[in-house]
Amino acid sequence: MTIKYKCFLILTSVLLLIGCNSKTKKNIASEDLASNEAQVFKPNWASIKKHYKDPEWFNNQKFGIFIHWGAYSVPAYGSEWYPRQMYMDTATFSAQLNLLKEGPNETYLHHKKNWGDQQRFGYKDFIPMFKGEKFNAKEWIDLFKKAGAKYVIPVADHHDGFAMYKSNTTRWNVYDMGPKRDILGDLFMEGRSKGLIMGASSHYAFNWSFYNKKDNFDTTDPEYADLYSAKGKDLNEPVSEAFKQKWWDRTVDLIDNYQPDILWFDFYLDIPDYADMRPKIAAYYYNKGIEWGKEVVINDKNFDYEAFPEGTVIYDLERGKLPGIRKLPWQTDTSIGKNSWSHVDNWESKTANQLIDDLVDIVSKNGNLLLNVGPKADGTIPEDQKEILLEIGNWLAINGEAIYDTTYWKVFGEGPTEVKKGHHSEGQNKNFTGQDIRFTQKNGKLYAIMMEWPENGQVLIKSLGGENKVTDVKMLGTSEKLKWSQNKDGLQVGIPLKKPCDYAYVLEVIMK
Repeated sequence: MTIKYKCFLILTSVLLLIGCNSKTKKNIASEDLASNEAQVFKPNWASIKKHYKDPEWFNNQKFGIFIHWGAYSVPAYGSEWYPRQMYMDTATFSAQLNLLKEGPNETYLHHKKNWGDQQRFGYKDFIPMFKGEKFNAKEWIDLFKKAGAKYVIPVADHHDGFAMYKSNTTRWNVYDMGPKRDILGDLFMEGRSKGLIMGASSHYAFNWSFYNKKDNFDTTDPEYADLYSAKGKDLNEPVSEAFKQKWWDRTVDLIDNYQPDILWFDFYLDIPDYADMRPKIAAYYYNKGIEWGKEVVINDKNFDYEAFPEGTVIYDLERGKLPGIRKLPWQTDTSIGKNSWSHVDNWESKTANQLIDDLVDIVSKNGNLLLNVGPKADGTIPEDQKEILLEIGNWLAINGEAIYDTTYWKVFGEGPTEVKKGHHSEGQNKNFTGQDIRFTQKNGKLYAIMMEWPENGQVLIKSLGGENKVTDVKMLGTSEKLKWSQNKDGLQVGIPLKKPCDYAYVLEVIMK
């Protein structure tokens, strides 16, 4: 927390205390109004931009864990969008969702074959089967700590409408159904006890349009409108004021009862229907942070749409990166899984090498990596995902000095491999080579991170030509003395015979 912000909190607390001491029973209504007017953040962008500043603590953490776990983990088929796709029965509806394949969705056919008709067995019927009987918050948090993560963001409210916390606003919650325990609360308690920063994500805005509504589905049954939303059969029906109020109540309930350090919002909150809600929830949450005595931050996924104006939130890219440095903090969220965020039977994991390279590339451009895991319905994290997390942790144990609390350098790196920009662009990126180098800096040290081991036993860092006078070069993870020389063409470094780790290799460069 910055000194300036600490002084701001102290001054705010004093002013609030003075206001509280002057209260009388005769003017309760006027006092409530005055209290609201005294809030630092008003529900408009001008006020929020004036008072908000991206907190330094977020940018310093660099690596966090995302968790997609819910009733959709029971069928373990397709993806976490199973509850949407199981009702996608026609080519017309599929085309509306930008699905090019004609005819019913594969998930629709799979559900009908394995679980029965969608009116008789709907998504609601998976919830009693979602037991989480092997869930152990301590085991999860211990794993994330070993992975080197500094913050954790479990999905609290996904599109499906089933709350993964003890909700005061909906009966469809994990405390009253399924596992019958407060999953989010357990993770928050354990994570905070181990020094992790804890956040929560809300994807609930899209619940309004998530489910297809037809008479031959249970989604039109009024008894379940509080799960499937009260939207009618018209695909273009605007979000109702009643649903927006429901979204507000659920989000405020999540904020008030769990006090998340990070509040992550998914898409659909960016559409015009929610325009009035965005500054309102931002102001509410940021004022709560002042009340709690800590800096809090919103992560907003809609980098391209500017639904939350620049300078009011941390921007987030889904399965994508930036091609260059962004001076304001930002974040990539992606999954260990190539094909899903939630556990599925045909889950395909990326390699630890790919993910470490992503982390390095993102951090060199002033970003954070939020990496998703997909636990099984019983609450266990699959072994392949565990192994990858531990490999990342082993790498960070050696090289974390070049990642945590660092800032970007004058250039993010050098080398032939270009990175595509934007959401869902990661599939277009090529693997990095031995000529690709990324830079970070901290405490007068420059870290040159080689994305692959050089084949000829040495590396030329062209960005370190004569204008940057080098005085010493070391490699993290080894005590072997390196041979190096510098001229106008760059810094030439001889590489040790033995690798200090299995992936990206870090040179510590000291310069005058």
